Parts: sequence; structure tokens; C-alpha cells
Amino acid sequence: MKFTDSPVIELPIRDALLSIQQDNGSMHVGTSVWPCSLVLAKFVERWAPLPNTATNPYSHLLDFHSTRRRAIELGAGCGAAGMAFYLLGLADIVLTDISPVMPALKHNLKRNKPVLNKSLKTSVLYWNNQDQINALKPPFDLVIAADVVYIEESAAQLVRAMEALVADDGVVLLGYQLRSPEAHKLFWEMCAEVFLIEKVPHEDLHPDYGYEETDVYILRKKKKEEEEENVE
Repeated sequence: MKFTDSPVIELPIRDALLSIQQDNGSMHVGTSVWPCSLVLAKFVERWAPLPNTATNPYSHLLDFHSTRRRAIELGAGCGAAGMAFYLLGLADIVLTDISPVMPALKHNLKRNKPVLNKSLKTSVLYWNNQDQINALKPPFDLVIAADVVYIEESAAQLVRAMEALVADDGVVLLGYQLRSPEAHKLFWEMCAEVFLIEKVPHEDLHPDYGYEETDVYILRKKKKEEEEENVE
């Protein structure tokens, strides 16, 4: 499963089928469906427990049915991951991106409304805009992001936004592929200051939606004492 320039991407999620329209000729990268969003969605589909199913390594993290959780997606783009999470039981989710990407996001939400059976919430969010962050009323139990680390200038803004939005006992689920060595270095250096970083083993990704360049990470906020130990 690789990046494709097909105008429509189909993403099966359990017994539903999302149909996502993309525009690779746009001036904005958010109007394309990037592979990490599909990899992240299918990882969650593989492990999100249905009611009364046996436990698995990610059951507590991905049990959206028994626990009401507030979630937010950063850089939602065409909405593939956010819509998939909703179909997998994450009912309270808001999809965010910058203003120029909103038409593509809203178009795909409308396109898939017969599958979703509702209109998902959206919000314009620039990661360095504290007023927009505050307006979303954090904290969130789950922050979702896929293929959002690609320019050095926004890497620090992204880490700060994740830190501001996620609850102290919350989780960031990140679909990741190296796009820029400079952004990669800065992003992970800053993440290490704020989060405990767990890389999902490749064998735990969906066998049909995973390849060696793409990873899924689970980020949890460090406790204050852990941060102090790092400083000493």
C-alpha cells in the first residue's frame, strides 16, 4: 500500500466503506490522502475491541465503546483517519486543519455522511494560535495526527499544540513517516522532552496497510518527576 494519485481513495473500515476524494494538484498538502492516515486508521481497526471481545495489547488504549473519550485530530486533511476513528466507536471527535484545507475536509465529510450517519465536528486550527487552542476547550483524552511532520518551521508548533491539547493521562496517536531530516530531528528532540515515546511494533500494524517507511507511535505525557529527573 503506497501513496497513490488516484482521485478517489476507498478505505474499508469493518463493514463500512469510506470514499475519500483528493486533489494532488492543490497548493496545499492537506488536500491529498497521505499514507500514514490509512496506516493509522487500519492499525486502530485491527486492535479496537468490539464489545465482549477478548483482550489484546491495545484494548485499554483503543476501547472506545466502554469509555467516553474526547478526541481531536490535528492536520486532518481529507479526514480519512478521523472518519475511521469515528466509525470504530470514537463518537466525540473534532477534526481540525488550517483554513485553506477546510473545503476539502468538509467536502469529504459530506461525501461520507451516508456512511457516518452524522456530520462530524470540524474546527480551524493553526498550531501556534493559542486562542484557537483555548476555544477547543482542552484537554482531550486522545490526540490523533498522521503525516504532519514535514517542515521544520512547524515542528515545534506541533509539539507545543499536542502538549497543550492532550490530557495529563491522555494519549497522542501518531502516524509517522520521515519527510524532512530537519523537521524529524527537531520534532523528536522536543517530543522527548515532553512525552514518553512508544513505537508500535511493525508486526502489529495491519498486514495490508503498513510498510517499512511508516510507523505508529503512542505518546504519553511525562509526569513532573520524570521531567525533573531528565533535567538533573
